[in-house]
Amino acid sequence: MSGSELPKLARVAHAGHCNRCLSALPSSHIQIDASRLAIGFYCFGTLDLLGSIYEKTKEIEREGWREWLWHQQTSGIHGTGFKPSSYMTQDRPYGTDPEEYSEYDTPHLIMTYTAILSLAILRDDFEQLDRNGIVRFLQACQREDGSFTSFPNGGESDLRQVYCAFAISSMLDDWSGVDVDRAVSFIQQCSSHEGGYGQQPTGEALGGTTYCALASLYLAPSVSDLHAPNPHVTTDERRRTIRWLLQNQASSGGFSGRTNKDADACYCFWCGASLHVSETLWTGPPSSRISPVVNSNLGVLAKPPKIVRIHITPTFHLPRWLSSLWRMQIPVGNFQDLTRCGIRPKTLLTGSDNMSLCIQ
Repeated sequence: MSGSELPKLARVAHAGHCNRCLSALPSSHIQIDASRLAIGFYCFGTLDLLGSIYEKTKEIEREGWREWLWHQQTSGIHGTGFKPSSYMTQDRPYGTDPEEYSEYDTPHLIMTYTAILSLAILRDDFEQLDRNGIVRFLQACQREDGSFTSFPNGGESDLRQVYCAFAISSMLDDWSGVDVDRAVSFIQQCSSHEGGYGQQPTGEALGGTTYCALASLYLAPSVSDLHAPNPHVTTDERRRTIRWLLQNQASSGGFSGRTNKDADACYCFWCGASLHVSETLWTGPPSSRISPVVNSNLGVLAKPPKIVRIHITPTFHLPRWLSSLWRMQIPVGNFQDLTRCGIRPKTLLTGSDNMSLCIQ
């Protein structure tokens, strides 16, 4: 595929959109204050993929972001993790010792995952990371059926949390906080008759949770080589999953997240990365079908083509879409060399399998 067939990627516009989201969001988005850490993660990831994390931000800004991220690390009876933000508690002065969290302000599993990756993108030295506390936190979040909850005392429980727990364990290079066999059993129970994986057992197959399932099975300690047969997935299961993923490619060139649904930009990552983990060659949609999704003037991406709304959704889609372009080896811009600090682009597709080199 020739890069000349594609419009030039609006790197400056995309970077500007992320910088605006990092600076402030309008009052109409107050409901996502509980996900502030995730917003930061997607913005940092996009800036890094664009090669703009140092070009378009100042060191004083990056230091402020690192300080804020560490401010969300909290410890208590269930171990240590990161909170989504300080929306549930009064901010304490920076530099002061954190108080133990209450049952109403516990760490969040997914936000702990995004916090660690955000700090890696910002090239933190991780001296403040409470590794043993995070291991205890993972133990507290795992349920009897092998799944994980977002909070130690409850919350959502599906394949997203399993993936985050596996990714964190891989990044720490410490699996003592996870009962891998029980977790793998839960993943296998989420396999759908369609070929993909649902969020929970008996659930409808979804592109995102199929990626979470496959990436988790790849990260499991018994699988050390992406090109070796995965003992957790049979040949028939693999073929069925690949068939379902390929059937989800729409005539527009994009992928849908569920059977018979409209294509969505982010599913080019979720489904494409799933195929990558499944050792399937996928070259992606024809280049002529990519450009309608990009809105160069706004610096954002549409979900389906020609539908762009001015809200936070594009921020969640940008890093996934850029990762999809990298996976297709499309020369759309100056992607940042992520090999520094032990991070490489494959990290974005396989769940940060090499991140342990950075945070040991």
